[in-house]
Amino acid sequence: MSKQKRKRDGGQKPSPPVPKPKWVPWIVGGVVVLAAIAVFAMFQPSPPPQSTSALSPDVPGSRVERRNEERLVGRWLRPDGGYVLEIRRAQADGRLDAAYLNPRPIHVARAEWRREGGDLRVFIELRDVNYPGSTYTLGFSPEQDRLVGAYFQAALQQTLEVEFVRQK
Repeated sequence: MSKQKRKRDGGQKPSPPVPKPKWVPWIVGGVVVLAAIAVFAMFQPSPPPQSTSALSPDVPGSRVERRNEERLVGRWLRPDGGYVLEIRRAQADGRLDAAYLNPRPIHVARAEWRREGGDLRVFIELRDVNYPGSTYTLGFSPEQDRLVGAYFQAALQQTLEVEFVRQK
């Protein structure tokens, strides 16, 4: 461009056209997908309600039974050695979320509860260094708030009678 023409145009070069951002279709598509998922989730059938009319401890799923299994949850101390069994959760299917400390954590390979007659039973299997399949088979004594039973020390092939008391 000549100097005269630049002076007439104000000395500015014409600006190039602004392209549309390439990410706009991705955002619009994402919003559409999220909306579709939300609509789909709203129209899913809900699970059938469970009956709460049964109050007998012998009826699976009853409120009394659930309350009893929840009484297993807590921190339990074995007074003869300072061992701690921590039951964090008792699930309805019989599984326990548990930890064992001596005083450091020992791997809990299996932790379960079950009902025998009207009694709650607990089974814990330990698999770690110096604990090659040692087990606790315990019964819950609600009157004394204790877990009482047998400890099988697999490395020595010995069974000991033990009890755990609830820590406050």
